[in-house]
Amino acid sequence: MSRNLCLLCKGSKGLCGKNPCPLLASHHMKMKLKHNVSKDFFGPSTSVFVGSYNYPNVFVGPMASMQTELTKIADNPGSWFGQDYSRLIEMRSAMLRSKFSQDVKSIGRYAQENQLLAMAKKPTDVELNFNKKPVFDLRFSSMIQPMGPSAALQKMMVTENIKIDKWVDYIVSDDLKAAEAAGRLYENKQDVYKITNILSSGALGKKKKIVPTRWSITATDDIIFKEVVGKVKDHRTVNQYIVYSSNYLDNHFEILLMPGSWEFENFEAWSPDTPWSQGAKETQILEEYESFKGRKKYAKEQAGGYYAARLGIIEGLNDIKRQARVISFREISPGYNIPMGVWVVRETVRNAFKNSPIKFDTLKEALNHIDSKLKIPVSEYRKKSRMLQQRTIFDF
Repeated sequence: MSRNLCLLCKGSKGLCGKNPCPLLASHHMKMKLKHNVSKDFFGPSTSVFVGSYNYPNVFVGPMASMQTELTKIADNPGSWFGQDYSRLIEMRSAMLRSKFSQDVKSIGRYAQENQLLAMAKKPTDVELNFNKKPVFDLRFSSMIQPMGPSAALQKMMVTENIKIDKWVDYIVSDDLKAAEAAGRLYENKQDVYKITNILSSGALGKKKKIVPTRWSITATDDIIFKEVVGKVKDHRTVNQYIVYSSNYLDNHFEILLMPGSWEFENFEAWSPDTPWSQGAKETQILEEYESFKGRKKYAKEQAGGYYAARLGIIEGLNDIKRQARVISFREISPGYNIPMGVWVVRETVRNAFKNSPIKFDTLKEALNHIDSKLKIPVSEYRKKSRMLQQRTIFDF
């Protein structure tokens, strides 16, 4: 957000639209945890984080919760939907990141212990010793959720037996490619966040390799999508025009299902003064598309947001046992001025399919309804749309 805006507000006027101030929430947590931060830490590790800087020699280490009461939810984005900025920042400020340089092909003891921590079915106590006292440096990213203090790790010791679900252990131990193993983990009810962590730790694949967390997020979304889309293509098509809606942290989704075989188009409309549209005078509309056959090129216009939205949609279709031609309209308003990661997209789309849909007999009626819900006229999206310019048998 604008630093000038923060200087004018000083946390008291709500000029960014957030009340209470999220930066004050971060400062509050920093002061609250100040006396708990030292060169030595003992507590539960909830996951493993892998940086991408200096690849293939990357920083790897367990994430640990500095507040025991937040341990179960502080590293589980699947449970965060509906929480406000202040609560999210409070939770993430309490997450301690440890860093130790490793080659991505490392098979040493430290790498193996991190793999086991990533696979664990519940948080596992660890003892961490740092070179220096961890430093608070709360950063925000379009891909990953914020983190609290961090420090270079000198020594790590796992202080309790790591408990791993038998099916996770069986699948990881099997001689499978990483994508196949991730798909089987999903079939065995492991959520995308757990699979992302296991993949990132380097536990999957015939050639075990550590994967930076931001890369593993999109890779997992893509892998699981390909696992589910085959099932969706066997379902009957919807026979009406159906609209699902959801809104969270000023991310507004209208998802249109149309009769026909699977096809997908995703719009992102970024209002001026959002984190990624600073200086723009008008809303920026980005479009990505894929046909029934799928796509081969990376969705560089929308990056991780595309894959997160697509996964939530294909999961929703599989839940209702239907396939459809789908257009997703996402409008990002200035209130989303602190990026939280693509989990916001994934969980907002998942939430849309938990809401009751509205059904229409014609495309015109459905688009008129969507038009009344969006800030940008549908006519502006139609100019960029590949699917709305198509005509099918259902249009007659």
